[in-house]
Amino acid sequence: MGEHKGALHSIETFGSVDGPGIRYVIFLQGCAMRCQFCHNADTWQMRNGEADAKDVLQRALRYRSYWRGGGGITVSGGEPLLQIDFLLELFEEAKKQSIHTVIDTCGQPFTREEPFFSKFKALMTNTDLVLLDIKHIDSEQHRTLTGWGNENILDMARWLSSIGKPVWIRHVLVPQRNDSDEDLRRLDAFVRTLSNVERFEVLPYHTLGVYKWKELGIPYPLEGIDPPTEEQIAHANELLHTTDYQGFRKSETKKDKPKLTFLMKKTGILFTAVLYCNQLDKGN
Repeated sequence: MGEHKGALHSIETFGSVDGPGIRYVIFLQGCAMRCQFCHNADTWQMRNGEADAKDVLQRALRYRSYWRGGGGITVSGGEPLLQIDFLLELFEEAKKQSIHTVIDTCGQPFTREEPFFSKFKALMTNTDLVLLDIKHIDSEQHRTLTGWGNENILDMARWLSSIGKPVWIRHVLVPQRNDSDEDLRRLDAFVRTLSNVERFEVLPYHTLGVYKWKELGIPYPLEGIDPPTEEQIAHANELLHTTDYQGFRKSETKKDKPKLTFLMKKTGILFTAVLYCNQLDKGN
């Protein structure tokens, strides 16, 4: 058994938006960020780990037949880097099985100080792709929006670029918070300095997680702010030049499409429902 236990929040067995292909998505418990738009506020609270990395991997391997065409395991949260020791064990075991690995992170725990930095560098040797959320390009406004500045997050993005680690950048578009033309142009300029970005996604803010704030007894800070319109989303994509980042398509081939069609036929309504829920649940 592994030395470090993981605190798991939930599992999604047929993830479709957290990396390439069909993903087994492991949501970890605990996050230091307090994003005003968070749809998973129930993942914030830290707790002691109970899950062994090898056991988690064995459960994931039951679904391996669905991972053809670039699928694999994604670890999200919460904030997975808060459990970096567990991640190290999990991804080391995954790579022994030649499994594609993805981390979905906001980057908040990143530091070049030890012991974190050595662990992070070791983790990257067993990580195929990083999904990095950049909530706001301005550090002070980032602090207002999330409770933390973004200097170390942008530093993490630069370091990942320096080692050539493939990254998908994600930006949750929140009206009246991070959707001004000036902020989007600054974000565009920063991302263009990176040489490793394969994909750049605008994720529209939604209100589907508001009920969790109410259940937790926490006032929702974006009350009265509606999700962005299609026009606002298109405008953001234009300013961010998201169509310039198409590296992810290099790994997708036409032969993968029949596999997805077969999977949809095989799993029917369940698969369709999971796809729908996946789309709703993004934007943390």
